[in-house]
Amino acid sequence: MVKNGKYISLNTYDQFKIGYGTVDHKNLKSIYLRISSWVLPNNDEVDFDTLIKNSRKKIKNLVCESKNDFFKPECIVDFDLRTKGISNIRKSFLNLEITFFVENKFDVKSKYIKNYFYNISKIIINDYIKNDKEYIFTLTKK
Repeated sequence: MVKNGKYISLNTYDQFKIGYGTVDHKNLKSIYLRISSWVLPNNDEVDFDTLIKNSRKKIKNLVCESKNDFFKPECIVDFDLRTKGISNIRKSFLNLEITFFVENKFDVKSKYIKNYFYNISKIIINDYIKNDKEYIFTLTKK
């Protein structure tokens, strides 16, 4: 069996791990961007389901409205944070995965694509995830 997928780590940015990849780089149809971190809420009284739902909508609007020659204007945003049982004494894992659909073929490892995903990740983290001020983010569970 031949492994066709690729994952490129973009290292970390402000307590978040960032990377992107594809399941088939030879027959490129989509690319996913992954942003992850460990989360400790500041307050148990907040409705985390609503916060996540609103952040997901804003992220989807940002990504789908950003003009790019390589990607179609459609995307899928999967914002995963288990809100049941979340408390300020135990960290939960946050995983945000955005699927971009390819319009024109390109080299997955090109500097332009790496910069594009790194820059859009910084915007998402600063403006849509950390903006809530309801969480403390860390790279590790401990």
